[in-house]
Amino acid sequence: MASSQVAYLIPLKPDLKEDNSSPRITLSEGPNTIGRLNVSTTDKRLSRKHITITPSASGSASLSVEGTNPVVVRSSGERKKVNPRGEVSLVNDDLIELIPGHHFFKLVLLPRESERGSYERAAKKARKEGDDVEAIRSFCPDSEKLPSTFRLLSVDGLPDWANTSCVSINDVVEGDVVAAILSNYMVDLDWLLSACPKLVNIPQVMVVHGEGDGRQEYIQRKKPANWILHKPRLPISFGTHHSKAIFLVYPRGVRVVVHTANLIHVDWNNKSQGLWMQDFPWKSDDDNIDTPKVCGFEDDLVDYLAVLKWPEFTACLPGRGNVKINAAFFRKFDYSSATVRLIASVPGYHTGSNMRKWGHMKLRTILQECVFDREFRRSPLVYQFSSLGSLDEKWLAEFGASLSSGITEDRTPLGHGDPLIIWPTVEDVRCSLEGYAAGNAIPSPLKNVEKPFLKKYWAKWKADHSARSRAMPHIKTFTRYSDQKIAWFLLTSSNLSKAAWGALQKNNSQLMIRSYELGVLFLPSPVKTQACNFSCTDNNSSTKKVKQETKGEVEKRSKLVTMTWQGDRDSPEIISLPVPYQLPPKPYSSEDVPWSWDRGYSKKDVYGQVWPR
Repeated sequence: MASSQVAYLIPLKPDLKEDNSSPRITLSEGPNTIGRLNVSTTDKRLSRKHITITPSASGSASLSVEGTNPVVVRSSGERKKVNPRGEVSLVNDDLIELIPGHHFFKLVLLPRESERGSYERAAKKARKEGDDVEAIRSFCPDSEKLPSTFRLLSVDGLPDWANTSCVSINDVVEGDVVAAILSNYMVDLDWLLSACPKLVNIPQVMVVHGEGDGRQEYIQRKKPANWILHKPRLPISFGTHHSKAIFLVYPRGVRVVVHTANLIHVDWNNKSQGLWMQDFPWKSDDDNIDTPKVCGFEDDLVDYLAVLKWPEFTACLPGRGNVKINAAFFRKFDYSSATVRLIASVPGYHTGSNMRKWGHMKLRTILQECVFDREFRRSPLVYQFSSLGSLDEKWLAEFGASLSSGITEDRTPLGHGDPLIIWPTVEDVRCSLEGYAAGNAIPSPLKNVEKPFLKKYWAKWKADHSARSRAMPHIKTFTRYSDQKIAWFLLTSSNLSKAAWGALQKNNSQLMIRSYELGVLFLPSPVKTQACNFSCTDNNSSTKKVKQETKGEVEKRSKLVTMTWQGDRDSPEIISLPVPYQLPPKPYSSEDVPWSWDRGYSKKDVYGQVWPR
């Protein structure tokens, strides 16, 4: 029987702040060996078995030095040197320095079983209060519906049923990939290559990132020789390259992936995240006869990629020879079966027709063209995200007007939707899987969070049906709903900010956007009577075109529902989306306090920590 987990080692930076780019080290009851394989950078001066830490369930721990170099332990403000073969007792919050190299760790002893029981009892109570408990157990869409929905990322420490149909990075990067483009904000190269070793074998890899100069230089030194780094230009101050996507080129086609996780350990293991992907075949010579040359998805994708202006590179594709990989290259694939629309943001001052190509104006434009069921007239909106910008009521009304767009069958506008903002409370963060450390990825200051006009919008992160109430959200979603039915749903990298979505200027004739963002919009669409079940990794999958609706046919439209919707999910028109949080959201009570990361919290979290550490 496996030993129980009783402690953590938290990697620290030289300034003794937590290093979020490195995974925590789990310590089980009994001896745990720590050495050079546990540090983020290779350091052969450390022994493979440098120290042994032996914690117990009673809350005590000891450290013995196994290597040839001493170790420094800082406890209660005192610095103690422990020589080889020496041993010392440890207490909670002790700092351990492995030398040479100055590798720092903080010891966190978990609460005793009696203390942890209070958190488990609270969780059980919450489950009893909610409906459709463990609904994620039954979220098992068939292969033909998978491109029409999205999936949650797997979370460590949850029971197996809680990760039903969830994915990891190795479920995405698979098969005989010949070229890859990884687009993200944060990139931990050491974690990425260890978590997804298949990347090392891909002949050509481009990493489009938003890292700062110091981190970029480190990645440049450590990356494989065949990898190319590119940081897109940011013409307006305070912008970022924040989009999170993966493009994989195969001999059979291309896989397009849009998701919400940085390429770092905690994002792919400890948080609530979402991911959509779909495979598309190469266009054939007779595409001009059977289908239009392009579709909305293709234009949106290529327009977005063209703005990134990465340095063109060449890949050798089986049967096609050397091919230049640039934005135009992506027009070689048939996107006629695309099940979503892309909603992107790119920095700039956008005017004329360009104003409606990006940000919330792009979302407004697409929704204005859509017909929705009457039950969504004046139905509510949800804004759910992990970072809150500096907002004002004028901009929030502008944003809400875009998200309230759309008409019913009789051409009546859907009308204004009242929004709620799903945002973790201080108590949510304190009792989360990561404790207060989860607050590092919910980086909004008090001055943004405590604006009086926001109070009426706050709603709780409550996710019992997906088992993610304690997995703090890094996922970003925006939706319009009626009970468990969904008018439309957006999975995106965009937080709620003007920088991400854009702000209208000059009497609404100009849209100013600071950052790069990318999302996918799920809409009710004609049910495909002949599905395209294409896969880049299955040579037996079909490349048939989707049958187009013809005049006289009664058009059936898909219906979007949540995992907790009560009905026949096997019906062809039903698309179930794994919305991780409760709908309708539960508004804050008078006791709830929205999380802000620059405030102090003295009540200890599930690891016995306070904030800031």
